[in-house]
Amino acid sequence: MPLNYSKWDNLELSDDSDIEGHPNVDHKSLVRWKQRDIHEKREARKQKIAHLQAQIACNKVLLPRITEIAKTLADPNASTPAPAYFNNLVEQLEKNPSKDCPPGNNPDKIEQTYDGMVLSLLQRVSQDAKNKLKELNLAESEKEERLSKELVEQMETHVKQLGEVIERDQKEVEEEIREQKKKITSEDIREGWETKYVPPKPEPPPVPTTKVDKPKSKGKEKVTEFEVLNPAGVAAATAAESADDDDDDDDEGLPKMTPSLVEFSKIPLGDYERSFKFIQDHRDVYVPGASDALLVAAFEAEGQGKHKYAKKCVHQSLLLQYCEKLGPNGVGMFFKKMIAGDQRAQKVFSDDVESTYNHLVTRVKISKEEQAQEGAGREQIQLVAENPDTVISFNVPDGPPPENLVLEGEGVEDLDIEQVRKALQYRWDVFQAFPKELQEALKVGELTAVNKVLGDMEVDEAEAIVNALDSAGILNFAEGGIRDETGGEGSGSGGGQ
Repeated sequence: MPLNYSKWDNLELSDDSDIEGHPNVDHKSLVRWKQRDIHEKREARKQKIAHLQAQIACNKVLLPRITEIAKTLADPNASTPAPAYFNNLVEQLEKNPSKDCPPGNNPDKIEQTYDGMVLSLLQRVSQDAKNKLKELNLAESEKEERLSKELVEQMETHVKQLGEVIERDQKEVEEEIREQKKKITSEDIREGWETKYVPPKPEPPPVPTTKVDKPKSKGKEKVTEFEVLNPAGVAAATAAESADDDDDDDDEGLPKMTPSLVEFSKIPLGDYERSFKFIQDHRDVYVPGASDALLVAAFEAEGQGKHKYAKKCVHQSLLLQYCEKLGPNGVGMFFKKMIAGDQRAQKVFSDDVESTYNHLVTRVKISKEEQAQEGAGREQIQLVAENPDTVISFNVPDGPPPENLVLEGEGVEDLDIEQVRKALQYRWDVFQAFPKELQEALKVGELTAVNKVLGDMEVDEAEAIVNALDSAGILNFAEGGIRDETGGEGSGSGGGQ
């Protein structure tokens, strides 16, 4: 019976490859990189579908209009000559255009309205027809008849072209929607290249892992959720990462390159015969974790500037993933296509390698920048009493001074009530000018709450806040010691107030 390779066309393999690394090899970056890749590809497809659907809807409104214009121009029994009808229509659209437009367009911009689009087409048809007449150098008596013919022919051409565009876009939308809904299961793959080599259930053990200590996270982290093709794999990686944040014991290991995988990773790009032979002779490269180990090795190599080797590792990792996703006879099916020189299959795979490698390059660059920023630390302003026995508190005003201000207590007889009023009003004005989160922290009255807000500010802003707290009399401490602490390390320079 003839071989059926059509199922190859229905596979989207690289999008749901699993990437599970380890924090010391920037585990978070690896996971986020893959999540972003999946998210970006899905979003790009959604946007393309939405764009095509909007374009089809718009063109379906325009097609009947220009079809009617073409029919009227071609009608030999029309009461108005074709050029006169055409010019009247152009004039009407120019002077009194409708604001009806596709959803999302600006009705005040004529070029975004349906009338504006038809007008633009008619103006182009008119100019093309006039240019054609100039080339023909006709007698004056022949010009009107020839102009009518040119207008008819060009409008009919545009009607035909617009219909073809709509049909093409509809097919493309259907194809994109099919791609969007695709799932790969072993039941989908029943035919292909029969070979003596069919990978049995993995007898060799998975690739070993090496235990590596994870750096403890510092500061806040922005958490973004992504839709993933392999939620179980990513969830497991995320759960392991979260567990490690709460526990110093690191039970998760880094996929380790075995001697066979190292040799496998050195095979030149595109040498499919050699890769196939190597898998047949070394079953320990086709085991769980092998593709992940290669991808982690690629990440490490790229970070060390070994660009060619990093790309080889990506190539071999995706090669294993393609074979795995094609089902029980995936190795045979994949290499049959590639060794036979199937141009479409080879292009799909090579494009995926390029795309994945480019993502890895970008992710490594960003990871280095993030690590450099984290290593540099961030300067902070914190309120710390020089004397451990000193308690820092805050005099938080409840509101502006009352109109009938009364001073009570010992020693108040020498105070100027207006000066006191000004001081209280100044304290209230300063407090009101603070950010809301700082106001709330001051009302709580706890030093840790205030320091938390100050720590999130830039140094210049925090210093200005501290000076304002002191000058307004909101900051209260017996000894008066204020110290700047940088990087949360507890060191700084004392400054008495």
